[in-house]
Amino acid sequence: MKYNFDEINNRLGTYCTQWDYIEDRFGEKDLLPFSISDTDFKIPHPITKKILEVSKRELYGYSRWNHSDFKGSICSFYERRHNCKLNQDWIVYSPSVMYSVSLLIRILSKPGDEVVTFNPMYDSFFTVIEDNKRKLISHNLLKVNGTFEIDFTILENQLSSAKLLLLCAPHNPTGRIWTKEEMDKIIDLCKKYEVKIISDEIHMDLHLKNRKHIPLLSYKDSYDEIYTASSCSKTLNVPGLGGSYVIIPNEKVKEDFLHNTRKVDFLNSPSIFGMYATMVGYTECDDYIDQLNEYIKENMRFVKEYLDKYLPDFKFEIPDGTYLAWIDARDVPFSTEEIQDALVHVGKVAIMKGETYGENGTKYLRLNCGCPKSKLEEGLSRMKKAMDWLYSNQKKEG
Repeated sequence: MKYNFDEINNRLGTYCTQWDYIEDRFGEKDLLPFSISDTDFKIPHPITKKILEVSKRELYGYSRWNHSDFKGSICSFYERRHNCKLNQDWIVYSPSVMYSVSLLIRILSKPGDEVVTFNPMYDSFFTVIEDNKRKLISHNLLKVNGTFEIDFTILENQLSSAKLLLLCAPHNPTGRIWTKEEMDKIIDLCKKYEVKIISDEIHMDLHLKNRKHIPLLSYKDSYDEIYTASSCSKTLNVPGLGGSYVIIPNEKVKEDFLHNTRKVDFLNSPSIFGMYATMVGYTECDDYIDQLNEYIKENMRFVKEYLDKYLPDFKFEIPDGTYLAWIDARDVPFSTEEIQDALVHVGKVAIMKGETYGENGTKYLRLNCGCPKSKLEEGLSRMKKAMDWLYSNQKKEG
């Protein structure tokens, strides 16, 4: 089935976080948004078909997730798409990936324990550590030849006193897909210091180069203290339907997780639509995923070509994965505040500033490329308008 990712879908007036509530993040209405990490694409046809079928029943009572249709769809997907064999008994429903991360932090560590995560990083990783009263240890990734790399000497020192490593794979915001060599070293260090690993793999299906995502659970035979939280929501654009899953090979930890979702937080009953989205998405939508990856690749190429030609002070290399362009503005002769002010008030475009993702993201921009190319063209044109205004004022003052 051929999908039309060029189609323009008007999301205004739908209570859409990215479009209708852009003022919350940027202080202005009517901006063209490239902010929140969802896409402007319609979902795969098989999911739409199933949702319409279910909705026509007009019966939306309580549902169960603990069955082979749900758990088996996840297992088959991991084996088919990621060459990773899972046991259905490891899979547990969760209302969201960040809920899973938060609860696992509470189960696997104690208040005051050190939790290591990379910087720059998806900003909720910082708050989920600190708001759970754990000590945040930021590992600043090294900026090397347009990408970011782990300093394993520093990382080993940090892990030597930590209880947890909170991993994002592929990495948000840089788009790094960790290599096998990097993953091997991470596992070896965590085993050495008995550090448990929680991996958020929500972007795992979005790969733009030859490098493929390596699920953390691929190392199950090497290390027992590994836990993965994920969802089909980023790839298939279904976060509004609700639901995710967590993979917990440790039986005691799994029972603790279930106890909390069932008897403490009362969040164990899934959205029927979200559950079907996962089952159908993971069994019938490979063609959508493949075509989406090709489309995002072309969008990323367009961003690079545009910046190289019209805004050469901005440096950008196509990432390994995700639909997030991580743009280096460190050579731009203006402050972050000046750039953002021009983007918002002159260009009328909303692009996330890198400082949102930690101090190691200073003077970067995160641009969401999960959209029709025409929107991207308009957004970059607005970005150029804003920067032309800044450069013009600089010349006047000079």
